[in-house]
Amino acid sequence: MKLRDRQILFSDRCDAALAEHGNTLGVAPTGAGKTVMGSHIIGRRKPQAGLVIQHREELVTQNRTTFELINPKISTGEFTARRKEWGYGVTFAMIQTLALADNLATMPPIDCMFIDEGHHATADSYRRVVDQAYKLNPHLKLLLLSATPNRGDKKALRSVVSNCADQITLKELIEARHLVPPRTFVIDIGVRDALNQVRKTPADFDMVAVEAIMNKAVLNERVVSEWQRVAGNRQTVVFCSTVAHARAMAEAFASAGVKVAVVDGQMGEAERRSTLEAYDKGEIQVLANVAVLTEGWDHQPTSCVILLRPSSYKSTMIQMIGRGLRKVDPERYPGVHKDDCIVIDFGTSLLMHGGIEQDTDLDQKGTKECPECKANVPAQTRECPICGHEWPASGEAPFKICEPCGAENPTAAKVCVDCGEPFPGAEMLDDSSFVLTEISLFDSSPFKWEPMFDGLVWICSAFDSWAVVVSYAGRWHAIGGVKGQGCKHLADNSEKLLSLASADDFMREHGDTEDAGKAKRWLYQPATPKQLDLLRLQAATSLGLTKYVAACHLTWMFNERAIRARLELTQRMPRAA
Repeated sequence: MKLRDRQILFSDRCDAALAEHGNTLGVAPTGAGKTVMGSHIIGRRKPQAGLVIQHREELVTQNRTTFELINPKISTGEFTARRKEWGYGVTFAMIQTLALADNLATMPPIDCMFIDEGHHATADSYRRVVDQAYKLNPHLKLLLLSATPNRGDKKALRSVVSNCADQITLKELIEARHLVPPRTFVIDIGVRDALNQVRKTPADFDMVAVEAIMNKAVLNERVVSEWQRVAGNRQTVVFCSTVAHARAMAEAFASAGVKVAVVDGQMGEAERRSTLEAYDKGEIQVLANVAVLTEGWDHQPTSCVILLRPSSYKSTMIQMIGRGLRKVDPERYPGVHKDDCIVIDFGTSLLMHGGIEQDTDLDQKGTKECPECKANVPAQTRECPICGHEWPASGEAPFKICEPCGAENPTAAKVCVDCGEPFPGAEMLDDSSFVLTEISLFDSSPFKWEPMFDGLVWICSAFDSWAVVVSYAGRWHAIGGVKGQGCKHLADNSEKLLSLASADDFMREHGDTEDAGKAKRWLYQPATPKQLDLLRLQAATSLGLTKYVAACHLTWMFNERAIRARLELTQRMPRAA
């Protein structure tokens, strides 16, 4: 499994920070591939006794499988309620099991530890494990990866790690077409002023107070009707303020004839699993939850996210929105088409935080010290990933003042956090679409993409693999093949770049950049006589034809029948409602 360029950079920076500081935090949103990058970072250190800690049983199997794919020569073990095994290599452990005193006493010296969802590392159970690991080995290397570092206690995470090695933003992944773009809608149902008066707790807003405002039958019915208007045919996850609010919303959806279910922390493991499986199969269209699905859960076909609660911290809002931004694997979900994700905010989160972008200044290099928590963080970040301190942009005040009430506000805020008065431009977020800046996938790809048939086909060819993106039946289809293994349908989207990104990912995984990368000199040499003969071209009519262009045409010629068969099969698949 090959890493993308940005994943390699992230891994390199984390590895360097581990060498320098002995610990580090890496921040990456949903869809960045934290499990893949974490497996790569731990694997390259070749630990004699590594430990990967997760807080959910399904993540143990998921993380272990990914690690073994990336590091097939490193042995693995499992430490859970059902199996307790320490051994040479890397052990994947459930924190709830490992943190028990009797179990913790059996832990051997660990040389490298990776905590998935690293913002949990300040909890007592994690601290017991970390403290014991340092006691057994003071030279322990500690890696934390998280999409949402702890924001409740401004300095809590600083007690575990001294630095942040790197931060991948959601905007980077969207612009690189590794995630689908969101279309954001802010809809005022008459409660915005009341929500702006809700008090904040150290962790977030007072959700009981939010429920008192939001959980009214007439408002719940309005939410359902607006959802039907904007995104009524999409699988949807709804984030509510309390369990009672989630259940009331489920009743409102059910009354409108929508197949809906509730997922909450009071459910048993078996019931939750069966509910999520039914949603995965499409038997349920809408899932209402409180905070259960904020992390550690991903469902690719989900293409609508509803926010029925405000968020004190931008990172929490981004985590919720991220549930709907994953691209769809057509082999796993045949016939499901997803080009974007609709985000409907009935509260104040998007207005408060000014959108989903995490501000960074990419022109800055190196690191800097946070003046609040003293952590070492990437120089380009505008918000400290460890404590939340915000740096103003060059020439920008660290906050802005609301003229009516005089309150200090974050510079990105669209409405005052105290009185709810909109700042100039706040109306631009109402019922609007997120605008992306195009980047050139062709420039960033290690392979050379060749247009054919007036741009209706784009093709890339390596020695043992190839991929094409074809315009067919109004959509762009990505198809890839490996020598001796046939070909498969990778994706189809209304936007060409989304399918190109899927095809390019396939080539990065199966193609060999050492021999067939676009910088190789042979690609630009004249076509060989054998290529011309196969293409039935005379030298006089093939002036300027390169070896690579000829190879692309031959790849198409040899695989055209299989490609057409895949396209026709895909066209016959039923589309998701």
